[in-house]
Amino acid sequence: MNSELKTALFPGSFDPFTRGHADIVKRGLQLFDHIVIAVGQNEQKQSWIPVEERMRALRGLYRNEPRISVEHYNTLTVDFARKCNASFILRGVRTHKDYEYEMGMADVNRQLAEDIETVVLFSDPSLANISSSIVREVAHFGRDIQQWLPEGLHYKTSL
Repeated sequence: MNSELKTALFPGSFDPFTRGHADIVKRGLQLFDHIVIAVGQNEQKQSWIPVEERMRALRGLYRNEPRISVEHYNTLTVDFARKCNASFILRGVRTHKDYEYEMGMADVNRQLAEDIETVVLFSDPSLANISSSIVREVAHFGRDIQQWLPEGLHYKTSL
């Protein structure tokens, strides 16, 4: 990856990847030359969709967008950002609770890596009610969740 490109790391568990996540990526492409969607495993949450399946589905979703790559990581986000030559961490915020969490994470990341800047995009109000947790819960009770997933995203795992 060319280090002169403005590259952003968009980290998350993406379990599942929602329309809200896709909107942040789409809008992020207006700011950055390249976005690395970094699929991580949140150790505090039990995974619903296996990491390999999330990555396969995301690579399929963005197969025609050369400015997006999908990678797995299990290190500190700033360390992985450096590995990807990303000078930015891209985050999306839906609520004031998200904002407070992201502000704390940005402060820690700045202490760990002053050269990597966190950029926060506020969610589209029409997508602010969508969270992976809510989508998982709806699916758990056997209801269709396609309305909250990006068009073209396909998981082999039964949702």
